[in-house]
Amino acid sequence: MKIDIPYKLSYLLIILFFLSCKIGPDPEQEIEKLEEKIEILPPVDLYGDLFYDVQKGEIFEDSKTFVDAIPQYNVGLIRQRYNMLDDTTNTAISEFVEQHFEVPGDQLAFEADSSSINQHITKLWASLKRKKDDSISGTLIPLPNPYIVPGGRFREIYYWDSYFTMLGLLEDGEVETIENMVDNFAYLIDEYGFIPNGNRTYYLGRSQPPFFAMMVKILAEAKGEKVLKTYLPELEKEYNFWMNGIQKLDQENAVRRVVKMQDGEVLNRYWDDNDTPRPESYREDIETAKITVSKNPELSKEEIYRNLRAGAESGWDFSSRWLNRNAEGEFDLSTIHTTDIIPVDLNSLLYNLEMTIAETYEINDDKEASEEYRLKAENRKKAILKYCWSETEGFFMDYNFKRNEQTGRLSLAGVYPLFFEIATDPQANEVRKKINEVFLKPGGVVTSPYNTGEQWDAPNGWAPLQWLTIKGLENYGFTELAGEISSRWLDLNRKVYQDTYKMLEKYNVEDLSKKSGGGEYPTQDGFGWTNGVYQKLSSEN
Repeated sequence: MKIDIPYKLSYLLIILFFLSCKIGPDPEQEIEKLEEKIEILPPVDLYGDLFYDVQKGEIFEDSKTFVDAIPQYNVGLIRQRYNMLDDTTNTAISEFVEQHFEVPGDQLAFEADSSSINQHITKLWASLKRKKDDSISGTLIPLPNPYIVPGGRFREIYYWDSYFTMLGLLEDGEVETIENMVDNFAYLIDEYGFIPNGNRTYYLGRSQPPFFAMMVKILAEAKGEKVLKTYLPELEKEYNFWMNGIQKLDQENAVRRVVKMQDGEVLNRYWDDNDTPRPESYREDIETAKITVSKNPELSKEEIYRNLRAGAESGWDFSSRWLNRNAEGEFDLSTIHTTDIIPVDLNSLLYNLEMTIAETYEINDDKEASEEYRLKAENRKKAILKYCWSETEGFFMDYNFKRNEQTGRLSLAGVYPLFFEIATDPQANEVRKKINEVFLKPGGVVTSPYNTGEQWDAPNGWAPLQWLTIKGLENYGFTELAGEISSRWLDLNRKVYQDTYKMLEKYNVEDLSKKSGGGEYPTQDGFGWTNGVYQKLSSEN
């Protein structure tokens, strides 16, 4: 009689045999180590009580540090050992973690030198590059090809960051690196059905602004339009992810990331499939929910967590875009309501995705499919102009579909319709005026005119928003203002580099004597998208 041995058991028996044939560490413990290397789970599932105790005990200053740590033994064994601890003081927990994990450093080390800023950035690519990942335990989702990380606490690939990073990689001739990164994102789409915020298991509930189509276009710029055909399946899969739930809009007006508007149009919002504290910002989310519920007892903590996570999916974590004013007239994170909002940037990006798919089908001589996606794009364009254009402000706004009104928040999300050429010429001219009057500052353009203490507001300027604003203005012939923004931003980058030999995640564009600030963590050094935009803009000036 034949007995089928389960695959996992047979795998372990083989390992045990080979381990027993040599002198070395205890075979049972080695099996525990090897077995764990094929498990990749979210930190709550991996570590149980240890996760909660580390985060609540503030063992690390940054909540992200522990969830990025690499377990050195089977996590079942780690949990078992932890449950047997008699002493669970912070000191004992800290020692336990040190004994059982490889804990990442807070910063990546960059060698300061007196190179020109362009040469420095070219050298930085090697420091920011990661080899293809081995399948080891922990929260990192292994990627099959090398990739660029942003820097600082961001030790993994990030979705929308990577488009702006690729601008500089292309300028430096790093086409192979770009292709590897695009292939990694295609792999994630095929494996998970979408591109997560980053390649960590704790990001599997959300994505980020859908720039994949723009990355494919960068690669096509280097290798020809055949590239579009190669990635068509993944482009459509990503589109289907964002449109998931559209079939249910007859019963509900909002399902996951799709929303049925008051006149029947379908637009999109940011979302997260989970309604728990973000593991990488665990303490911060717990505190925000506690404060919010104390002020608004009718709200549940789950609603707050979902909205915080949706704000993270937007990439703008956090901003006045997602907030209301409190009784004192100040923007307050406890008022966050991201999932109520139709974002103008997200829908402009999805318009571009629809147009890119249409273009690719046209290259394939599939006129019927091409026309189908062009119609989707045209309908979305009309809806963006209908719901997001403010005649009063002369600017594009986000729209609150729960209140059936625009949010009234000015932000550089309003330049996306110019970047993707959705705006009419008169609308673009009004946007130009507003940028000149409200957003233009000594160091470039400010994210919003509101100083809220959140990092995606004043006084901060961010490289991706400089790029989008400059190119959006150029699309409509406003080259003088575009050139002025570019010049001010490049000058600020050079000034900070000359003072510190650093490329920063964000900059204070209002007061050039001060650093940027706000948000859940300190300003990071590195920095992928700042490097990319600088290389590209400086080559054009």
